Amino acid sequence: MTSSTSTPTPHHPIAVIGGGLGGLMLARILHVHGIAATVFDLEPSATARTQGGMLDMHEETGQAALREAKLHDAFLARVHPGGEAMRVLDKQASVRHEEADTGDGGRPEIDRGDLRELLLASLPEGTVRWNAKAVACRALGEGRHEVALADGTVFTTDLLIGADGAWSRVRPLLSPASPVYTGISFVELDLHDADSRHPECAKLIGGGMFFALGDGKAFLAHRETDGSLHVYAALRADESWLDTIDFSDPATAKTALLGHFTDWAPALRALVTEADGPLVPRHIHALPLGHDWARTPGVTLLGDAAHLMSPFAGEGANLALIDAADLGRCLAAHRDDPEAALAAYEEILFPRAASTARDSAESLEQIFAPDAPDPLVEMFTAARPR
Repeated sequence: MTSSTSTPTPHHPIAVIGGGLGGLMLARILHVHGIAATVFDLEPSATARTQGGMLDMHEETGQAALREAKLHDAFLARVHPGGEAMRVLDKQASVRHEEADTGDGGRPEIDRGDLRELLLASLPEGTVRWNAKAVACRALGEGRHEVALADGTVFTTDLLIGADGAWSRVRPLLSPASPVYTGISFVELDLHDADSRHPECAKLIGGGMFFALGDGKAFLAHRETDGSLHVYAALRADESWLDTIDFSDPATAKTALLGHFTDWAPALRALVTEADGPLVPRHIHALPLGHDWARTPGVTLLGDAAHLMSPFAGEGANLALIDAADLGRCLAAHRDDPEAALAAYEEILFPRAASTARDSAESLEQIFAPDAPDPLVEMFTAARPR
């Protein structure tokens, strides 16, 4: 007679799906309050992919979260000097508005990778489970959930938090909404060692954020901490437009892209002709304005999973961080009543996300207006904070 035993299903009291900035910040806030959480991320390791791009951390959101996480001083040590400078040009490369970085602004810039490393280093070893891609989630009743991973394993949890971005696997537990195309397509470009290899492009863009706008099109750019220039060529286009371009051949892709900027200044077209490496296509998606859901036991969302919006208000990473800080604080304040914690968090989350999504949609219209850059310049020169 033989007997067999089965391995019990692993259980995690708090499971955070997604190891981006929001998921890591939530784990950090909970750790500060003595609460353990496990973060599941699809990447093979912490260093598997370069985390590029500059982020401006806003005083009332991203920086507030960093203070609550007791990481603000460490953040300030990593900010990019000069990153708050800003230039707005028209399509003939005439400067229409310019601001210097005086060092006393409320939006210091940090490299996304540096911020991610800061958050990872602040967590206990083993908090993040790498190579753990969630593919399905289902409710088990009484607020408990089961999550299936791509490797065929499953686990259960008492509290499931979706911090897994635009195409969240957790969101369907709460909402039928899916991101929709905003009508804007990006092509992402990089110019390496800009000061030595691309000096005219470096001079054009300057040290901070850069806008060149006109005819429903744009070049959006910033300087990275490694001395490269990160550029987005953007335009209103059918969703199928990017599929008509062969991005496996950079020269062909550049020609196709420049066909939409034929009457733009040569100095701006050079951002495309001088680009190094591959060109990367991006569709810009957003969830419906005012996206929310009914309180559902044992599960909630943060960041893009909750309120994906276009990037034109510059709030995506900031909202993910403050969402995480608010959720962590609510969970710490209601340790014995997670439903009260989730309800309190969502009362903060929904109106803030709705307001910012409206701002983002309005900024999209300003940037891609037929008379751009006039609306954006008017906004920056008005007597109100930018």
